[in-house]
Amino acid sequence: MHIAGATVLLTGVTGGIGGAIAAEMAARGARLILTGRRREALEPLADRYGARTILADLADADDVLRLTEEAAGTDILVANAALPSSGDLLDYTPAQIDRALAVNLRAPAVLARMLAPGMVDRGRGHVCFVGSLSGMAATRSSSLYNATKFGLRGLSLAFRQDLHGTGVGVSIVQPGFVRELGMFADTGSATPGGVRTVSPRQVVKGVTRAIERDVAEINVAPLELRLLTRIASQFPGFAERVQRRAGAEKTMDAIVAAQRTAR
Repeated sequence: MHIAGATVLLTGVTGGIGGAIAAEMAARGARLILTGRRREALEPLADRYGARTILADLADADDVLRLTEEAAGTDILVANAALPSSGDLLDYTPAQIDRALAVNLRAPAVLARMLAPGMVDRGRGHVCFVGSLSGMAATRSSSLYNATKFGLRGLSLAFRQDLHGTGVGVSIVQPGFVRELGMFADTGSATPGGVRTVSPRQVVKGVTRAIERDVAEINVAPLELRLLTRIASQFPGFAERVQRRAGAEKTMDAIVAAQRTAR
């Protein structure tokens, strides 16, 4: 799928790596549609990239449907928005659980469901979900986040098969620990066990490669983390013991405390 000249709907542009993805898409000649909840955060980006903006709260089912109507004609969907959803499940209210599930999983699924038929009719398009290695291996104090990212990975890989032969591709890009942006930059925490990080630029390259080459799954992380994640996905009990010995609890406690207000 060629990005140049394509209409790209990007969610989550005002947080994490969304701004870096927007910059790359604009540089490649895409017609950008940016969406978020805060007008004051969207307007500077609209000016910078010559983008169209749509205010929408992805936790609101009506807003998500309205977004699909206003973004009709989208050629490429980059579903990047997500709540951090860190913390023990017992600390969450039912309303907070609903919000995490809505933003991280329901909204991407509905956006894909409503926008993909137009792509199929045109015989071209791409849906790119931005997930996480947390969709492959579980960690302490991440049960909700793990649940949504595991679900997003399953959705992506199966939906890809559903659309085979239509000219529309589906990919999932799963970063590991990202420096400069995201939870470690926001919280000032070190990575568990000193695991190496990747740059936002590497994540953006993963997104563009997934779209242009129609790659099913791209994991953006150092080799050792990719290997550890594969092992953890197959041997969760072993991974649990390794994480405890690596001191992951202290890191997660700091992250949870810093992200509590984002639920």
